[in-house]
Amino acid sequence: MNFHPSVGLNPPGPTTAEPFAPEARYELLIDTDGDAVADIGYQIRFSPFVGGEQSATLRRFKGAQAAESGVGGEVMVEGAPVSTGHEGHVAQAGDHRFFAGWRSDPFFFDVLGTINQFQFTTGDFFLDKDTCSIALEVPNSVLGPKKVGLWARTLIPADSVGGGWIQADRGARPNQTPFLSGEHNDAYLAGEPADDARFVPVFAHALEHTGGYSPQEAKQVAGKLLPDLLRYDPKRPASFPDNGRALNDDVSDLFLAILTDGKVTGDNVGPHHDLLDDFPYLGPPHIVRSK
Repeated sequence: MNFHPSVGLNPPGPTTAEPFAPEARYELLIDTDGDAVADIGYQIRFSPFVGGEQSATLRRFKGAQAAESGVGGEVMVEGAPVSTGHEGHVAQAGDHRFFAGWRSDPFFFDVLGTINQFQFTTGDFFLDKDTCSIALEVPNSVLGPKKVGLWARTLIPADSVGGGWIQADRGARPNQTPFLSGEHNDAYLAGEPADDARFVPVFAHALEHTGGYSPQEAKQVAGKLLPDLLRYDPKRPASFPDNGRALNDDVSDLFLAILTDGKVTGDNVGPHHDLLDDFPYLGPPHIVRSK
């Protein structure tokens, strides 16, 4: 999961010096039985960012508790330091490995070219950018023998009086939200994969408008994009869009081809060369944030 990019587009310029929000809950969710409801959940909470330092606690939830916005769970890692420098701090918890901190942003895309009516002349917007990453390595035995569905979400407190949590963000497949706007986008981010069929007409309308699809074609393509889950079979190599997603998969080219019905097939941008061979796989940050 990647959050809090170092530079934003609207408004342009640097974003936040605080890596992760201590009031939020960051969750990785896994559906193991094909119903688009979480059966395993990993929750990460962070301490306040004080004196340039922050730490993380990782919990695991199983069964019905994984899909709830509750507390508890099994503590797997506690007080793991958030990495701000070149070297990343990796925490070991049995057969799990965990990392949180600033990393070189692995995403590659000509964002400005896309905004400029697909005139791809500005290069990779993310080439020199950083992002705050959470990486979790889980043994295949935890996932089970079948194909699983993966997604991530962020929850924030509903209010200071009544308690409870609001889902502020969620996602699995890349580049889903460009199909949405306004109230549809808010409803989508707050929704659950199991209920995503309701967004098929919204996705289809965007595909008709942008790609020139016929209504029937647009509905069929939209149906393949939902529910928003990253399907993964651990017995096969990761490769987007059929089986999970590797960091060097050119997901943006695939997105452009879908969005435009094959009229635009690429942005002339390729994967970054700073990926690591070992966990956490993401390259060191471009800017070292001193404590």
